[in-house]
Amino acid sequence: MAVIAKHCPEYQVIVCDINEERIAAWNSDNLPIFEPKLKETIEEAKSKNKNLSFTTDVAGAIKQCKLIFVGVSTPTKTYGRGAGKAFDMSSWEAVSRAIAAAATSDKILVEKSTVPVRTAEKVKMILNEAKTSPEISFQVVSNPEFLAEGSAIDDLEVPDRVLIGGEKTAAGDAAVAQVAEIYAHWVPREKIVTTNLWTSELSKLASNAFLAQRISSINAISALCEEAGADVRDVSRVLGMDDRIGRRYLSASVGFGGSCLKKDVLALVYICESYQLHQVASYWQSIVEINEFQKQRFATRVLETMYGTVRGKKLCILGFAFKADTGDTRETCAIEVIRFLVNENADIHIYDPKVTDEDIKCHFPSVTTHTDAKAAMDGAHALVVLTEWKEFRAFDFEAVYASMKKPAFVFDGRNLLDVEQLTKIGFHVHTVGTRGKTEKTHIVL
Repeated sequence: MAVIAKHCPEYQVIVCDINEERIAAWNSDNLPIFEPKLKETIEEAKSKNKNLSFTTDVAGAIKQCKLIFVGVSTPTKTYGRGAGKAFDMSSWEAVSRAIAAAATSDKILVEKSTVPVRTAEKVKMILNEAKTSPEISFQVVSNPEFLAEGSAIDDLEVPDRVLIGGEKTAAGDAAVAQVAEIYAHWVPREKIVTTNLWTSELSKLASNAFLAQRISSINAISALCEEAGADVRDVSRVLGMDDRIGRRYLSASVGFGGSCLKKDVLALVYICESYQLHQVASYWQSIVEINEFQKQRFATRVLETMYGTVRGKKLCILGFAFKADTGDTRETCAIEVIRFLVNENADIHIYDPKVTDEDIKCHFPSVTTHTDAKAAMDGAHALVVLTEWKEFRAFDFEAVYASMKKPAFVFDGRNLLDVEQLTKIGFHVHTVGTRGKTEKTHIVL
């Protein structure tokens, strides 16, 4: 919404939430999330356009606004039917009822959350049944985000496409046109794609599923490379030179994390099962299973390489966020890897430049966290890289090696570091998708 406020000075953009603490943070200099360029974008909208505000007055905001962008969370259900796969849509129903109760004029509700296909049908039913006057008209438009944490502002400023879906009626087309007009302030018209509602809703799920599929595909190849003596980086380069495949999302790693990919793939599995498309559901389920396998394989490799035991050994975990340039720890691969090592009684020390001590300790109360990377690495038996922070490349590895126990191991779960440089220093280096120089075989899970 900050990007819209920046580019559309004639619009008043009101961000509302029932969480008073969160809104207070948005109104302060200490934003509740870290995202590159976000603070600057908010400040520009506030100071230059004076059209961006944050409030807990949800009903008041609903009354004032013609268009209502809804971005409430849709986590995976933990109870009842569909537990572990289906989206929990309770927040969506609550928001729909709140809009119906507060609206005193016609509204266009814009779906920003990732939702199951045909959600708009249910939302409109709630709006029309719960509205306070028969004279009020609602339109529901699907406008999912295609952005990545760490580059969200750039993704919004220069998007590959903007997708808007609506009912194929005169009123629906008019609603889609109003939303499209907002983006046309800075996005070329040819990049604004309009479809029906169901295509738009499903396209977002399909997009994340395809991204997850590419990561799991190259990770599956990486396991074979480790066993066969091939180098997954060269395999990725060869694959990327094929225009039919492309270069992006072909970097092998410890696995994917974040709030979207796993959640959305599992939701797609559940939707396919609901339509009795069991073979299709099994295919998408396998994407998640490969991701879980990759995390366990990596953690097991740490254990096996360190002579079958890490009991009492200091292991320095470099990175806890699910990816660089964010403090988000949702579904981070670090959780599974660290849990495995904690269960093996390792002495875990964690450094991440953006993740708070509280966010780590809520998962692992007994680990040691550091705000200084050097302290985390001093005396360690191994460095375990789980987030691709660029600052890790700039460490003085000569000094780091001198401070560590010998043999000194590096397990690079993001293929981030210079293997040749580290090997020359004396490290035993193990990366994803290649066999270490001292390795003969890997444990097969």
